[in-house]
Amino acid sequence: MMGDREDGNGTAQRLTLREAMLGAANELAAQGVDEARSNAELLLLHVLGMERSQLLRDFGEPFPADKAEAWTELVRRKALGEPIQYMIGEQWFYGRPFAVTPAVLIPRPETELLVEAVLEAADKLWPPEAEPAPTVVDVGTGSGAIAVTLASQRPRWRLCASDLSPDALAVARTNVARHEADGRIAFVQGDLLAPFVPGRDKTEHAGLRIDVLVSNPPYIPAADMEGLQREVRDYEPHLALVGGEDGLDPYRRMIDQLPQLAVLPRIVAFELGIGQPRLVAAMLERMSAWDDIRIITDYGGIERHVIATQSQPRE
Repeated sequence: MMGDREDGNGTAQRLTLREAMLGAANELAAQGVDEARSNAELLLLHVLGMERSQLLRDFGEPFPADKAEAWTELVRRKALGEPIQYMIGEQWFYGRPFAVTPAVLIPRPETELLVEAVLEAADKLWPPEAEPAPTVVDVGTGSGAIAVTLASQRPRWRLCASDLSPDALAVARTNVARHEADGRIAFVQGDLLAPFVPGRDKTEHAGLRIDVLVSNPPYIPAADMEGLQREVRDYEPHLALVGGEDGLDPYRRMIDQLPQLAVLPRIVAFELGIGQPRLVAAMLERMSAWDDIRIITDYGGIERHVIATQSQPRE
């Protein structure tokens, strides 16, 4: 049992919290888990229900016997590659905690840059007190991290979050309630922009005038799935990962659907995979609908986002 060790006389002794964490970190490292010590600490905080400051204070205390079985199981699951965010049920994004389950992708730090780009571009077109405030649609919302963050940062904006997966929408609704955005974000189940095309589906959002379209759709090429980290390949939902043979199918389909909307969005913002942004930027340029198309690099210097903006309103 991971909560015990033997003294020099062969008598079982309770491990301290520090010893339990270090032992778990060594086991995780031996199984090829990246950032083993950080993961072990997060699991320990979770199983003990502690804040980090409490753990640092109590590192020398014995590991509680009633938590040993749960602790052993958590370390075993992590050693097999399960993402810690699914194990503890949470991931932070833009300074807020979001519930996550295996039904949704785990929000990534680089997506925060997409949110910032949308906020910056939209503020130029719709100043804080402008009327009417923009209507923003987050396609493929997953956990709802983008939609909830935009709603929290700009309370006057009207938000709509869509996803093909009803299970993902259930997680997004949980996060909307958690961050007190109830009544400010509408939910739509459907495939990409299809629910918003006038006359196509008899839904209340068909024909919605979309001012800002933001999306982080599946963009992994099918052939690349096998080479992904096991944490991603074996645990995160493939529906939200695979974007067809070259990873660009969702972008092609959305760009084809854009002219079918009631009006072209003045801002279109996409997150993409490595090597994809310039290809999608070229697709948008061929439409000649936006006078500024920019590519944004992520924290690692990789081209990651495309944002197209039309500075003048359309009639």
